Amino acid sequence: MITRQQLEAQLHNCLLEARYPRWQAYYQQGKVRDIYLLPGKRILITTDRQSAFDHILGTIPFKGEVLNRIAQYWFDQTRDLVPNQVLAVPDPNVTVARELKMLPVEIVVRRYLTGSTSTSVWTNYHKGVRNFCGVDLPEGMVKNQPFAAPIITPTTKSDDHDESISPQQILERGLVDRDTWEKVEHAALALFARGTEVAARQGLILVDTKYEMGLDEQGRLTVADEIHTPDSSRYWIGATYQERHARGEEPESLDKEFLRLWLKERGITDQNIPALDDEIRIQVAQRYIGLFERVTGQSFTAEASQTPIIERIERNIAQYF
Repeated sequence: MITRQQLEAQLHNCLLEARYPRWQAYYQQGKVRDIYLLPGKRILITTDRQSAFDHILGTIPFKGEVLNRIAQYWFDQTRDLVPNQVLAVPDPNVTVARELKMLPVEIVVRRYLTGSTSTSVWTNYHKGVRNFCGVDLPEGMVKNQPFAAPIITPTTKSDDHDESISPQQILERGLVDRDTWEKVEHAALALFARGTEVAARQGLILVDTKYEMGLDEQGRLTVADEIHTPDSSRYWIGATYQERHARGEEPESLDKEFLRLWLKERGITDQNIPALDDEIRIQVAQRYIGLFERVTGQSFTAEASQTPIIERIERNIAQYF
């Protein structure tokens, strides 16, 4: 486990962005990752940027490394089921990924009737919807109750607002052909089953998750982006779920939104967001590291180094340019 002293030392060695002038022609910036697009591959650099309310608040020590390592853990756990994007991991913050022809939908798999967003199954069920993304839902269910089996509830991809969509609509709009969609459904359910099994060994419930998939040069269905990380998945604590659910209480969760909750508790909104002080940066770092250790069952260790992260990454990815 990383000590507080190590976190304090790392406060001044975080990665806000990985922009290198000599490779600027290949550069794109995402919300969390900086990307370099190269022939046949892309270099994904997970930064330490922390955002809330669509604002960048600063950096969190080791956050990028934690997220990249959790994604790598799950790609390793599932590579026997479905091919994935990973070509190499030359740095703790970096994944070199094969270039794919991405499918224009996200595949959301759900095991429980929960959620709070407009595209969540509980929000729609509570409004009276009983056919959600082509899935018939029974009457009389309550929030956080499990379905009889995992369901697939796709969404379209949009910069503004994701739209829930049924498999039938996907086929009718020609977004994905029937043969490919059947492979997508089979792969998604297999990945979710493996995730459920591995999470259970850690005392966790994999509640729901999203997958992004594409086709490689040979037309093989391939998993992209990340899988089963706290940024793409919801986890509950298994030991307390039944008792809390019986009392009508919300399950105990591994919540990646702790910073947002911390801000809301202090009356901070998108109109008055302050810079993060060092104490909250350390607290958030400890939570991310705790998530890594709980999900993977591994102790998080990192090398102490005075070398700036941005220089270390530059040295480790230079071979690809």
